[in-house]
Amino acid sequence: MHGPTQLFTVIALVSLPTVMYGGYALMGVMRDRKLTEHQRAMFRAGHAHAGVLLILALVALQILSRTTLSDTTLWIGCFLLLFGILAQSGGFFFHLIPGRGKLGGRVTSAGALLLAAATLLTAYGVAFA
Repeated sequence: MHGPTQLFTVIALVSLPTVMYGGYALMGVMRDRKLTEHQRAMFRAGHAHAGVLLILALVALQILSRTTLSDTTLWIGCFLLLFGILAQSGGFFFHLIPGRGKLGGRVTSAGALLLAAATLLTAYGVAFA
C-alpha cells in the first residue's frame, strides 16, 4: 500500500475514534431527552452511517490498493470515498438543525452518489485494471 490509499487508510483509522465518541455522545443525548424523537433518530442514523461507511472505506481502500489503477485515479477514488462518507452521514446531522431537513436530505443524497461512484470505480479497478 502506498500513496493515496495509504494516506486515506490512516485518515479512516484516525476517524474511527471520533465515531466511537459519537456513540458516547449519543448515549448522553438519549438520556437527557433534549432532542425531539425525529432529531434523536437522525443523530442515530448519522452516527450509524458514519461507522459503517468508515469500515466500508477501509475495505474499499484495501481493494483499491491491489489494483493497477493510476495514482490519479486512486486519488479520485479516495476523495470520492472521503467526501461520500462525510456527506452521507453528515446530512443526517443537518436534520438536527430546525428548518434544515431539506438540506440534510440533499447532502445525504449527494453522499450516496459519491459513494456509488467510488464503489463503481473500485469495481472497475478490480475488473479491468
